[in-house]
Amino acid sequence: MNVLGEQAAVLPEVDPQRPSVARIHNFLLGGRHNFAADRQAAAAARGAMPELPAVLRLNRQFLRESVRLAVESGVEQFLDLGCGIPAVGDTFDVARRLNPRSRVVGVDIEPVAFVHGRRQFDGDPGADILYGDLLDAAEALAAPAVRETLDLARPVCLLLVSVAHFIPDTGRLLAALGTYRSAVPPGSLLAVTHASRKSSSPRVEQVRRIYNNTTAPMVGRDEAETAALFGDWVLREPGVQSFGSWCSVPGRQCESATAEGAFLVGVAGKS
Repeated sequence: MNVLGEQAAVLPEVDPQRPSVARIHNFLLGGRHNFAADRQAAAAARGAMPELPAVLRLNRQFLRESVRLAVESGVEQFLDLGCGIPAVGDTFDVARRLNPRSRVVGVDIEPVAFVHGRRQFDGDPGADILYGDLLDAAEALAAPAVRETLDLARPVCLLLVSVAHFIPDTGRLLAALGTYRSAVPPGSLLAVTHASRKSSSPRVEQVRRIYNNTTAPMVGRDEAETAALFGDWVLREPGVQSFGSWCSVPGRQCESATAEGAFLVGVAGKS
């Protein structure tokens, strides 16, 4: 694998003055790949909602648990839609710790995520990252990064963590997820987290306004709207619920917190 490959030629110039959701989250999770504008936006969001870093860490807990469930189900391949900037506790890190044979591909439209992902995965035939919009599902699935790393004839765990609420176009989101679901075989899984519309408050609205001045606006959805993202796949217990309720199922290895009601989670399988 080339360090950057042909996609480097089409990367847009990064505007360090415009905050990026991926870089804000990187900062709030303790990462170093961010600019002053990202840190300022993160500070404003955290000032409005002090539990925001805890919410992001709980999303990471859910990701970790979803990957564990997939590995225990015999799934060895992961397609992380909106993977973000590489960091400890991300899909690649968790999957490889649980199963060194895991094959992982990330998709992200943030150039910083792509550049650091390619540097991390250089020389690893079982991992890659695609610079692209996850909504362009057919193009993503046809890209060499996906075709040459994953075997779509075998089960894949699709991950959409801390991403869907930054996609306000519900129609395009549903269509894209339908394409991904159709492309993978029975035994595949889909794991989703989503900001809950029911948790809306003046503080949350202030955070939403801050995010609306970044690279991606933020929108909340309720349980029914979030459940629709899974299509006709079978939801695992207890369906689409708050993180705390989802964790209450016996055997789940995660911890809850007061911030867990801010978002919804669910895992479904293709039968």
